Amino acid sequence: MAATRTFSIIKPDATRRNLTGAVTKMLEEAGLRVVASKRIQMTREQAEGFYGVHRERPFFNDLVSFMTSGPVVVQVLEGGNAVQRNRDVMGATNPENAEPGTIRKELAESIEANSVHGSDSEENARIEIEFFFKPEEIVG
Repeated sequence: MAATRTFSIIKPDATRRNLTGAVTKMLEEAGLRVVASKRIQMTREQAEGFYGVHRERPFFNDLVSFMTSGPVVVQVLEGGNAVQRNRDVMGATNPENAEPGTIRKELAESIEANSVHGSDSEENARIEIEFFFKPEEIVG
């Protein structure tokens, strides 16, 4: 199977608790390779742009506030069927419904503070990667 890429964010709840390494270890143990990574403080403008598809949803302002509340780690992951592999290791959005051994089951605080974001399709992965990374920053 050819390697594909996906996008991941380690969210403020996880960086605040110093879990960046633990999350990355779980991603790598699932067969994903980090080919780009940077720790950033997302601006309100970045968060509003990134989550723009949710602008009309009632949780939009809370989501933007949460994602700008502390540093995040944005990453490009590579591996066979990377989007689905990442989604599998992240687990269900609600940690209560996530399978044991997944990032959200083991590390999330709540459905809102669920430690990670991951692309939901290869098309969105390309869009999300381009939002945060220049091509020369991805060194796979």
